[in-house]
Amino acid sequence: MNDYARIEKAMAYMVANAAAQPNLETVAAHVHLSAFHFQRIFCRYVGISPKRFLQALTLERGKQLMQASTSLLDVAHTLGLSGGSRLYDHFVQLEAVTPGEYKRQGEGVEIAYGVHETPLGSMFVAVTPRGVCRMGFIDATSADELLARLAKEWPRSTLCHNPDAARFAVEKLFAKPEEGTAALSLHVTGTNFQIAVWRALLTIPEGQLASYSHIAHALGTPKSSRAVGNAVGANPIALWIPCHRVIQQSGALGGYRWGLEKKQIVQAWEWAQIDDTALSPSLMV
Repeated sequence: MNDYARIEKAMAYMVANAAAQPNLETVAAHVHLSAFHFQRIFCRYVGISPKRFLQALTLERGKQLMQASTSLLDVAHTLGLSGGSRLYDHFVQLEAVTPGEYKRQGEGVEIAYGVHETPLGSMFVAVTPRGVCRMGFIDATSADELLARLAKEWPRSTLCHNPDAARFAVEKLFAKPEEGTAALSLHVTGTNFQIAVWRALLTIPEGQLASYSHIAHALGTPKSSRAVGNAVGANPIALWIPCHRVIQQSGALGGYRWGLEKKQIVQAWEWAQIDDTALSPSLMV
């Protein structure tokens, strides 16, 4: 088992046993490492300590979501701001496939793809010359399945196994934001409504949560919560388009195409990156 796999297994163990508050030695033993070595590799790859991750994971989430709720007017305003989002620190821009490009079905486009290890699990990544077009966890599905979906969406494109060409999307995600960094482009195909929902997701600041209803109202279609949910579920680029920040109005986790355990892990990892004063998540409802 490599270090990335041990970290993923340790995170999953902490999610499943959060109520018991396992100590460092217990978690380390679960992945067959000494406490000292486990602490060191966890901090190296995740950027935080196991203790900090468990703290973020075990917040009294429901109570804090209720206490932090804001008015719909404030929410609509917040959606137009970049806030402290990691995505906007990186100056992410989302480009949709044009009608002409959609009609050509990817003809003349070369798509490089590969599988990369991350602290949150193995990820399938694909990029076009214009940006990242697909990113997904392969523990919930297989790389072959994600490749097949990619080929279906871009049937006339040329698919090329080239992990090095796609590596930047993962490295930039887990690197600390730096001023003056080049923009990261996302190159997606979807309906106009899906694109609008994905753009809305990009504006949710890091460490905050939004409900499906909240997004529907912000888009000016208050009765479209179900359609918003479908668009969130169709998100082609995990993490960079942060569908993990969307939950149900009640505070329940809601769905996640990569599994609810993964959603908890991603949320806890993200919250733990934030300064201590901002560790508690807020819900915009």
